[in-house]
Amino acid sequence: MDKKAQLKAEVDRLLSLPLTEHVVLVANRGEIAMRIMRACHALGIGFAAIYTASDEHSGHVRLARELGGDNCLYCVSSYHDANELMSVADNFHCTAVHPGYGFFAEDFRFARRVTKRDRPMIFIGPSWKIIRELGDKINTKRLARSLGVPTVPGSDRPIYEEVEAERIAKSLFEFQVEQGVTHPLVLVKASAGGGGMGIEEVYDPDQFRQVFRRVSNYALRQFKDEGVLIEQRVKDFNHLEVQIVSDRSGKHPVHFGTRNCSIQSSGRQKRIEVAPGFVPDTLEYNFDAAKLLTNIVDYSLAMATKVGYDNVGTWEWIVTRTGEPFLMEVNTRIQVENGVSGCIARLPDHKQVNLISEQIRLGLGEPLGYTQAEIATEGVGLEYRIIAEDPQNNFTPWVGRIDQFTWEPAPWLTLLTHVPQKESYEIPTEFDPNLALAIIWGKDLEEAKQRGLRFLDSLKLQGENAQGQELKANIGFLRDNTTNLLRF
Repeated sequence: MDKKAQLKAEVDRLLSLPLTEHVVLVANRGEIAMRIMRACHALGIGFAAIYTASDEHSGHVRLARELGGDNCLYCVSSYHDANELMSVADNFHCTAVHPGYGFFAEDFRFARRVTKRDRPMIFIGPSWKIIRELGDKINTKRLARSLGVPTVPGSDRPIYEEVEAERIAKSLFEFQVEQGVTHPLVLVKASAGGGGMGIEEVYDPDQFRQVFRRVSNYALRQFKDEGVLIEQRVKDFNHLEVQIVSDRSGKHPVHFGTRNCSIQSSGRQKRIEVAPGFVPDTLEYNFDAAKLLTNIVDYSLAMATKVGYDNVGTWEWIVTRTGEPFLMEVNTRIQVENGVSGCIARLPDHKQVNLISEQIRLGLGEPLGYTQAEIATEGVGLEYRIIAEDPQNNFTPWVGRIDQFTWEPAPWLTLLTHVPQKESYEIPTEFDPNLALAIIWGKDLEEAKQRGLRFLDSLKLQGENAQGQELKANIGFLRDNTTNLLRF
């Protein structure tokens, strides 16, 4: 048997093990690490946890000791060092790696390494080939269009010829006019770029050639590839998501409904998420919202089935004011906001669904065990992201010491935080100042909103920075944006 066959045979063996024989490396920090540990513990699965020196007092370190003892913890120099993570996994005889979100969660090279090293493990997430396929936005757009799934209008390949580029841009301007857009806008993007580099907006068709040449030249200098993408710039939209779940067979994916993530910071970072994505039985929309939700779910499932998607994933959509959906991208990982979908989902033998537990169970080879018909939803869930930041100053992160962080417990509230409640906590400067996630359930939208406001009013969050200035947080922003949730 050659090495490739040996590696596959070993991974297959690992996937056939009982859950209780696994040890999972929790390759992350903060509240997501805590959720993974709790899920492993509930499933009877062993785990190993990591932390850096600056995270020594984080709640995820304390929880690791509480659930697994001192022997399950290892201090690393960085969460970004793949070599160090592999060494820790070997030291603890781990059979699997859970990346959480961020860090290595959508890095297909890391996922491939986990499964193809001399001592292979299971990557708890989609297979590396799927991560690679759907992580390429151009490839995802082509796949979607091949299945009749609507995408943001524009090119699905790099454009090099000016005349062709101008023709595409002209069609996009005309399309927006037909939609009733009063100020049409086209994006010109370096196809090999990333992180917002090499992107310009064009408002005037007569200026297009000049912008195209400028972006093309920039792309050649910076990325050694002068290819350019031309897309419609959609400005007035709602951001919706579809939660997909599948087992390793990839044959029968199911969905756990939709979420609306339209309340965002000025930098397009989510701040409030609501499930389901719209409530047509409660609010009126200028389009058939029920049909829209059905359509984006069906489109997402069609793509998942086509690629044989084999774990959890999120299909992200933008929906225009006229009710037209466009696929934006696919996130091949667990989302921060998975809990808000889980809190309204019901299975025959579960009161609520823990999507991280499902991800781990399915990632380790367990069959799905239920059909779409057996998944039900109940009520409305909302999630607040509580962050030390200044919404009045472009959401600038606040760094300092948390002295008090308390709230009023309630049966309809789940609060997830790595911030200790009984002593002061210094926010590490090298990470985003995310403090907690508050997940609230209500029997309908109005009750969820009222409970959300009740929670925010009960929250006590105090601290100061090195200059003695009071802590700044986004509580007021969350409160102000609760009133009109799910209204377009």
